[in-house]
Amino acid sequence: MSIQSDRLENCRVSGGWHRYSVLGALLLFALLLLTTQPVHGASRHIVTETTETLVYDLSEPSTPTTPVAATSGQFGPFRVIAPDTVEMTGTVDSYTPAVFRKMLNQYPGIRLIQMLDCDGSVDEEANLELARMIRHAGISTNVPAHGSVRSGAVDLFLAGVRRTAAPDAEFIVHSWMDENGLEAKDYPVNDPVHAEYLDYYAEMGVSILTAKAFYAFSISVPFSEQLRMSRRDLTRFQFFH
Repeated sequence: MSIQSDRLENCRVSGGWHRYSVLGALLLFALLLLTTQPVHGASRHIVTETTETLVYDLSEPSTPTTPVAATSGQFGPFRVIAPDTVEMTGTVDSYTPAVFRKMLNQYPGIRLIQMLDCDGSVDEEANLELARMIRHAGISTNVPAHGSVRSGAVDLFLAGVRRTAAPDAEFIVHSWMDENGLEAKDYPVNDPVHAEYLDYYAEMGVSILTAKAFYAFSISVPFSEQLRMSRRDLTRFQFFH
């Protein structure tokens, strides 16, 4: 073969190899494109990633308090201040026993009545009924510092199964008056109206002799006046135990 023929053959070989190289590159590029495109008719799966955001409260914890609904409420002259304690302020009237019963139904754990400023009653029968309810429920009575109990409220204080008072607590008594304007002195000594009070004191644990002495002491001043009991009087009439 001549040198010219060899050159032509080499050109054909090298040219063919070049064509094959270009063709291979094109095929590889197409294959890459096909692998990156979804196949027509095939299902596509989209994967999503859910992130959770956590929110933290960095504030200082508050001091625990008793729920209002469980530890507070006004019932006539009574106000619940704790599951076992109520404060009393004001006057006992004909509706007070029923209100007190409702309060005990809602707060059966009440064991102490703090008598802050109690001026007696406008219904003595209701007052004695309330007093017996207090004793039956096993509730104690207390007159705190600067507290004051007057008139029928003094009888109510005696209903406590345990009775205590601050040194400066005020106890004021005077004669009772009925709906007709008559006072204790206007009734004969043997009238049953007097026995009603004496029986109540005895029921509250006061001895008969002491009950009679206290009753005479309390009605010794007219209804329109006031007699403040001394600490000695309170001890003499067995007010505390």
